[in-house]
Amino acid sequence: MMKAPPLIYQPPATDPLPVLYQDEALLIVNKPAGLLSVPGRLPEHRDSLLSRLQAIYPDALTVHRLDMATSGLMVFARGKESHRALSIAFEKRQVHKRYLARVLGTPDASGLVDRPLITDWPNRPRQIVDHDIGKPSQTEWQLLSSDGETSLVKLTPITGRSHQLRVHMAEIGHPILGDQFYGTDASRVMADRLCLHASELGLVHPVTGAPLSFETEALLF
Repeated sequence: MMKAPPLIYQPPATDPLPVLYQDEALLIVNKPAGLLSVPGRLPEHRDSLLSRLQAIYPDALTVHRLDMATSGLMVFARGKESHRALSIAFEKRQVHKRYLARVLGTPDASGLVDRPLITDWPNRPRQIVDHDIGKPSQTEWQLLSSDGETSLVKLTPITGRSHQLRVHMAEIGHPILGDQFYGTDASRVMADRLCLHASELGLVHPVTGAPLSFETEALLF
């Protein structure tokens, strides 16, 4: 694994904002790759999906994040009550997420990666496997298709650690294409973006209690 490259931030345009669903309690948004979920610490990193949403929906609040390089479905709370309910749902693992990824090589038809993760502090935000003090981390995968050189897989995170899917797939020898943190020399140059997309999101509405389910396609890979 290589040291994390410096962040070069060139956020894509979102006009109009990719809001797939909205009501008085929440927003479902399809985040594009290359856009921060929330503002960064530096002035040049203040532009984010959250800041763009709050320009239109001032009560929008964050309950989870996607990596800048990852695209796909996110839920934002509207107001403190909804934020509290959705935060509890995430904490109790009551929000169901699945991802599509294109990886190097051909993994088995399905399987479970169970390797504990911890932040590599000298090289943060990079994560590493540590069997002594790492936090429990599990990811299920399912092979959808393969051309022999690369494969499309569905990934289901059982836990929600930072960079979990990226580290786990690299650890079993099938790094996600375009991953500049955890990829091989070959996989890093096989795509011009990280081929990871949050494609499915299921949750219970924080006010009505109705089940909600959303799905999007990863059009670029």
